[in-house]
This record gives sequence, C-alpha cells and structure tokens, in this order.
Amino acid sequence: MEVVGSTKIPAVSELVSKAKAAFVDKFGCEPQCAAYGPGRVNLIGEHTDYNEGFVFPMALPQVTVVVGKKSEGNVCRVLTLAESVDEPKYVEFPVPSAETPLKPGSPKWANYVKGVVANYIGSVVPFDAVVVSSVPLGGGVSSSASLEVATYTFLDALTNGGADVSKKDKALACQKAEHEYAGMPCGIMDQFISVMGQEGHALLIDCRSMEGKLVPMNDPNVVVLVTNSNVKHELTGSEYPTRKKQCEVAAKVMGKKSLREASMKDLEEFKEKLDDVMYRRARHVIGEIIRTEEAAKCLEQGDYTRFGKLMVESHNALRDDYEVSCPELDELVVAAMEAEGVFGSRMTGGGFGGCTVTLLKKEAVEKAIQHIQKRYSQTATFYVCPPAAGAAPLSLS
Repeated sequence: MEVVGSTKIPAVSELVSKAKAAFVDKFGCEPQCAAYGPGRVNLIGEHTDYNEGFVFPMALPQVTVVVGKKSEGNVCRVLTLAESVDEPKYVEFPVPSAETPLKPGSPKWANYVKGVVANYIGSVVPFDAVVVSSVPLGGGVSSSASLEVATYTFLDALTNGGADVSKKDKALACQKAEHEYAGMPCGIMDQFISVMGQEGHALLIDCRSMEGKLVPMNDPNVVVLVTNSNVKHELTGSEYPTRKKQCEVAAKVMGKKSLREASMKDLEEFKEKLDDVMYRRARHVIGEIIRTEEAAKCLEQGDYTRFGKLMVESHNALRDDYEVSCPELDELVVAAMEAEGVFGSRMTGGGFGGCTVTLLKKEAVEKAIQHIQKRYSQTATFYVCPPAAGAAPLSLS
C-alpha cells in the first residue's frame, strides 16, 4: 500500500538481489541458498512474555535476508550490509565443536549469528554468507530476532535439515542464542512470531503454554501504521533485567510462580508488602495480560474502538507504571490520538525509544501521518504494515 508520507518497504526480491551482488563481490561466486526472517510489531502485550503472560504480535513485511553457500575448510564467514551495526561488518569464526565451542565477542551483531550456529538443532557445515535487512535497528521491532530466525532458516536450507524439528523448537533455539550470546534475557515472543507468523493474521501467544492462536487481521478498511521515533536513549543496560527481577520478586511475595498467576485482587492484598516501584511494575503486567486477552477477542469481533482504547491504556501503563516510555514516544501517541480515524496507538517493543504502533482507518492514514509529522518535535519515519508471513527459505533462481 503506497501512502504519501510513508516509507516504501523494499520487496524481499530487492534485498535478495542486493545480497547476491555483495556475495559475488566478496566471495567470487554465486550463493546457493537463501532465507528470510521477518521483524515484528507487538499490537499489545508488552513486558508480559517473561512473566508467562499473553502477547499479541504480527510479523512485518520488513525482513532480514541471508544468502550463502557451503564452503571448504572449517570456517564460517559472514558479511553484513547493515549500515548502523558495530564494526567490523565482516567476521570469521570456526564451526563449533565440543573442543572449540563458539564464544560471544566483538562485533556485537555477529553474536546473534554465532548464537544460532551454536544452538542449531542439527549438523552445522562451514559456510559463507551475506546478511541484508530492512528491519529498523533499535526500533523495537525485533531486528535481533529477525536476524536469528533468518540465520536458522538459512542453516536449514543449507543443510537440507530442519524437517524433523518443530517450529516451536526452532524459535526456542533462537531465543537461547539471544540469552547466551547477546546476554539479553528476552521472552519468547519475538522469535515465535518471526518463525510462526502468517500473512493476514496476528498471533496471540500464551507464553506459559507456548501455544499460539492465529487471529485474522484482514479488514481492508483498517491498517497498522508503525512510526519510528528515530530515537534510542542510551541506557545502562540494567533496565530490562531489573524490571524482570522486580516482577519475579513481586510474584514470589504473592506466593505465585509468575505474575501470570496473580490477579489485581492478589496485588491489592499484598500491596503493603511491596514497595511502590514493585507494586507499579506488577500492576502493569497483571493489567496488560488482561488487556491482551481482551484485545484479541475485540479484533476477532471487529471491535476496533475497544481495541484502540486498550492500546492507549497499555501505553499509559508502560509510561507510568513500568516506566519504559520516553518523551518522544509519548509525543507520537498523543499526536496519533488527535488525528481523525485513529482507533488507538501505543509504544511497542522494550521502550526508551523505537516505534509506536497505531491502528486506524485506511482512509485516514495520509492525514494522520501529516498531523503526527506536524506535532512531533523530531523527525519520524512511517511504515504502513500489513500482517506478513513468517520465516521461509527463498529461491535464488
């Protein structure tokens, strides 16, 4: 869908052509196989995944593509074309073995690839590869999971493997890669939706049972607008683990395995035993789990007005109780809600910058973009995003 003011999303075929040309230039031969993994936007259900709650993402048309071929020797060689990753953009590392396990290091972007290679369920062969992506880095739309899942799917294509491995286990292997090699204790949402997304659907994921339910999102009169704030605040690196720990302690105080098992009534009963910050963190998570379940039902029923209200409630709780928003994200949400034809808007992703997600009438998109641009103090980038398909191998012919 072409909209004035929105950024054109490159077709997968364009990314493949770019990666193939770079591969020939770097390695002097044609790649033999390719695969992609999409980014995602979470419609609602933020910071609930590591609390065994519900999340409600959809896969994006922005993807990471990996092209490559088997190589001689015992070394994997990878070049990334991403402009905003740390240097160097080319790395070499040995095929892991019991004697020589892979270790994370520098550059950081390569740790996501190494982690997947180390956790691949099957035999890894040496390979040469080029990575190219249209997923905004640091935008809260999971460029990291996109890279992990694209790499895993590429390894499947390279080795003709993966047939006996469930999608769930592939997603879990990619999550483990992020835990062990990137040092990020993420929940399962990002990898799950990148592996399991289906065109024209959002996916309600139960992060306790690890089951997903596809919910149709194919009303031609309603669209999703992803707005990149183009800001990413420098953090100490402890914000995410600190909140995760606060949730774990709050659940323990209430005698629960996780906040998924706690109700608002439980929270009020134990309020005096929780400090103010811990209480507010738990209030967001418990409320967000309830909001997410309700939102999925609203989408099934076509109740976009109620869905939109739940999105705004989610943003306000993330801003006030979980304290992971920032002035730029708040500005974007306020501006979006002022525009005619908008049902709801909220920050998406981990927070402190990145993107907002807005549900609105298709006919209202151009005017909404104009209004947000006018009201926003920075320069935003806009993407009109239909729900896309999950990871898959690609033909190079």
